[in-house]
Amino acid sequence: MPNAKVLSEKQAIVAELTEKIQKATTGVIVDYKGITVEEDTALRRECRESNVDYAVVKNTLLRFAFNNTGLNDLDGLLNGTTSLALSEDVVAPARIMADYAKKLDGKFEIKGGFMEGKPVDLDTIKSLAAIPALPVLQAQVLGTMLAPITGLAVVLKQIAEKNGAPAEEAAPAAE
Repeated sequence: MPNAKVLSEKQAIVAELTEKIQKATTGVIVDYKGITVEEDTALRRECRESNVDYAVVKNTLLRFAFNNTGLNDLDGLLNGTTSLALSEDVVAPARIMADYAKKLDGKFEIKGGFMEGKPVDLDTIKSLAAIPALPVLQAQVLGTMLAPITGLAVVLKQIAEKNGAPAEEAAPAAE
């Protein structure tokens, strides 16, 4: 049996993990076996930039934390080397982990995850990873909203030019 100091340190780690899991909207469990230090450093940098909490975690401690949060169904995924990516952003951890799984074919494998306190399968994580980042989505929506206005401006300019008005007079009307 471990001594009291070691036991209290492990209990503190489990309590901290439990709190992080409860605060996170999405979590992705990964098998990181075989990645190099450089690859791991690049992954951690990208996670920090996207506000994703990424850490290597002992399976036993993570199992206790999952049991504390009602995610007992994920216990079967906790074997081998395990790391966990957590975030309040629904898409970011899935996208980053999926990108690295593609880059590091065979060395880095997504095991599963959870979303809003419920376990999700690998297909759900892949679907989340396919969603573009928020700035890209915002640009797409803005482009969609501006398309009819831009089209109208182009048509009005062409009508004005066809009727003999100089292009300089038509340009201010298009804006």
